[in-house]
Amino acid sequence: MIFNSLTFLLFLSSVVLLYWNLPRQPRLLLIFISSLIFYGFWKFEFIFVMLFSVVVDFFLAKKIYVTKNIKFLYLSIFINLSLLFYFKYLIFFANSSIGFLNLFGLEVDLIFLKIILPLGISFYTFQTISYVVDVYRGFIKPEKNFLLYSSYVIFFPQLIAGPILRASEVIHQLRDRSVFSLSQFSNGLRRIIYGLFLKVVLADNISTFVDSGFNIPIEDIGAWDVLTLSFLFGFQIYFDFSAYSHIAIGAALLMGITFPENFNFPYSATSPRDFWKRWHISLSSWIRDYLYLPLTGSSVVNRSTGGIVEKTPKNSDRALFYSWAIMGLWHGANWTFVLWGLYHAFFVFLQRILTSSKSIIFKNRIITFIGTLITLPIMMLGWIPFRSENLETALMMWGKLFSLNNYLFLSMRENVYLVTFCLLMCFYLIYFIKEKLSKLMIVKNSEIFVLSVMLVLIFIFLRPIDQFIYFQF
Repeated sequence: MIFNSLTFLLFLSSVVLLYWNLPRQPRLLLIFISSLIFYGFWKFEFIFVMLFSVVVDFFLAKKIYVTKNIKFLYLSIFINLSLLFYFKYLIFFANSSIGFLNLFGLEVDLIFLKIILPLGISFYTFQTISYVVDVYRGFIKPEKNFLLYSSYVIFFPQLIAGPILRASEVIHQLRDRSVFSLSQFSNGLRRIIYGLFLKVVLADNISTFVDSGFNIPIEDIGAWDVLTLSFLFGFQIYFDFSAYSHIAIGAALLMGITFPENFNFPYSATSPRDFWKRWHISLSSWIRDYLYLPLTGSSVVNRSTGGIVEKTPKNSDRALFYSWAIMGLWHGANWTFVLWGLYHAFFVFLQRILTSSKSIIFKNRIITFIGTLITLPIMMLGWIPFRSENLETALMMWGKLFSLNNYLFLSMRENVYLVTFCLLMCFYLIYFIKEKLSKLMIVKNSEIFVLSVMLVLIFIFLRPIDQFIYFQF
């Protein structure tokens, strides 16, 4: 069951209607059962894989809290990562190892196992890991009510592609019997309309240009084509993924549950670091708190209490590259994603050097503005390995940018470049309206008209053909 389908809209309407007519405990049961139904629409048998992870961490968290024994934490992480490794990375690492042996003349056949990747496994695995780690750190107490805990992990709006939730953000909301709020409900509907518009009207239609562009033989592609395709895919994945987050946040709001925001106009970022404070916020903050900071040896504090993390030691640069390589691999079992991660690590590292305490030039507002202009193409070009099928293609496309002759011809139809330019202008226009003009009465009064137009376009383009990009992760 995918968000961009009438099936989901009918399913969501039924769940919300029942939800507001039930007391607290039956509400949890409704969330639990409806989440299993939602997930089971894809493949019923993988429900048991998900529930196994949920049950294991429910009991191990209690053991961790009582004994304070780190071995139970390691056991939890080992079980979760073993499941993730088997379903997502076993074939990749096996074939990579065989390819490495073949380089030395050891002829070994590639492995052709057929392992189906469970939807959302990367997301719910990170949620259960954060739960047991927070219990071990003393940030939260283990939940005694299994129905409440499991509802937090498998809550269907965010189950497949996030946002990645922390227990401290959601469990208390599920525990309390929230009171119906018309403003919250209407805001939820508005977010769902925004999300569906971004997905079915923008992302799915942009995908046609992107797919055709990446299908052009690499020798026929010019430098302007590489830049255009990087921007086009950058907008496609942004509209697609933020659409899912909008719908997830909106669906939860219909039931009085507030999720953290996952995007904040990332393409208006002033630096690579700023970009990752705006893009997939729940993942980048997870990597920071549960991977990067532990690798640096820093003391991690409970951010919900407003604490400050201790200054990182000297090995923070190494931890930066390790974290980004792992973050890249989290996105998919392909070396292209590792390259994507290291690419971003390099520019975050470069920014760290340029903005050191000894450098004051980068505090100038003009320089900050220039930084915004530089950051956008850097971030967009980072999508080339993310979208490419293999490392060779990604490197060859990047290589096109370093030859002046490649700037003298175009390989795609003229409307592709025009669409890309219009998308860029519209993005900054909407950003300007939101940031500078959103409080004006004329803007507020026009929202109903804008939503009405979006609804019409949604019903024209709505078709459950193209799944969300992040479903594959």
